[in-house]
Amino acid sequence: MDKVASASEPFAAAVRSAPAELLPKRGRGRPRKTLGERDDGNRRLELVRAAGRLFRRKGFDATSTRDIAAAVGMRSGSPFYHFKSKGALLCEVMRQGMEDASVRQAQALAALTQTPATAQVATTSAQQALQKTELPTHNPRALLGILIRNHFEILLGKGADFIPVMLYEWRSLNARQRKQIALIKDHYEAVWVPLLEALHASGQLRCEPKLARLFIFGALNWSAQWFDARQGASLDALAQAATDLFLAPVPASAGSTRRKNAL
Repeated sequence: MDKVASASEPFAAAVRSAPAELLPKRGRGRPRKTLGERDDGNRRLELVRAAGRLFRRKGFDATSTRDIAAAVGMRSGSPFYHFKSKGALLCEVMRQGMEDASVRQAQALAALTQTPATAQVATTSAQQALQKTELPTHNPRALLGILIRNHFEILLGKGADFIPVMLYEWRSLNARQRKQIALIKDHYEAVWVPLLEALHASGQLRCEPKLARLFIFGALNWSAQWFDARQGASLDALAQAATDLFLAPVPASAGSTRRKNAL
């Protein structure tokens, strides 16, 4: 979390100036469990991660349950103790990937206004608020930059196999599974909608917000196919380039107004 917050620091100062009533409120109680915490000591998480890697590398059809079992040191029939079928395991790869992405998105935004000690506590209420699109729009450009930077972290960081799997293996899900994953995906993307609407209203986003959301996620998600950290591009540089690509430059008068207000 500290890594995400520090990477977003160029944007964070602007967001901290938002009125308190517009910011996600700090909640009470224990934060939502992560994927690792939900594993409950069994081999389920290990299977999901191994399956994600194999589905990404070999494809769903070319990957057998024997391959997945061998990757985690199980007998060939053991995965069926945890999952009814290979298709159910594919759905779980996508579902758990998207759910964890939603939690990480909520944490990244909650960390902007919380200390490290309280940011974790705020995760549950922040995620609930964000899923209802109760997001501060005081500085939508800065917040969009944070969301883009965090999305790159999810796409290109450790355990990111679920995104390419979703891109290429969506057709392998049945109708019920597609509906389930689409619902989680829509909740994740809904956080972005009020920002895109605010940016469209200000003239910084020329495309209609609903179409802009589809274009933006299409472009960002495809980076999982071409990004190579060895080329020297940082995630911060990618996030800045994407923000500049999607949005028109801020008018000079608007920048002057913000500087005056900061004094």
